Amino acid sequence: MIAEAYRDDVIYPKTCPIHNVQYIASCHLCYKEGKEAPTEGLKYDDGKLLMTLVQPSFVKGVAEVLTFGAKKYKPNSWQTVSDAKRRYEDALYRHWLAYLDGEQVDSESGLEHLKHLACNAMFLLHLNKQKETK
Repeated sequence: MIAEAYRDDVIYPKTCPIHNVQYIASCHLCYKEGKEAPTEGLKYDDGKLLMTLVQPSFVKGVAEVLTFGAKKYKPNSWQTVSDAKRRYEDALYRHWLAYLDGEQVDSESGLEHLKHLACNAMFLLHLNKQKETK
């Protein structure tokens, strides 16, 4: 079977995204319900997180710290550190104090202290979430 080419002189049916029925002028089910058939596709994302509000540079900064740690230790080894909560709180605090003292960049990694702080905050959030699910 050969597909027909799109023609300007033909009215093609549309599909109502609410009722999944085809129509030419308007969806008869929408009409019965007193609604207008949507002219564009629907996407129900009310109440969902607006992930595009997170700065890509923030995510990249955390990834840079994680990459440094993966090379120094091994990937994901932060998840099995003993006494992790205290140690990551200490690390976060050390980076925060260094930043407050005017030191922008960690001398060992060459990465900004705030990136290390953000990474340690992620670790602590993960540990807290883990604790809640147990």
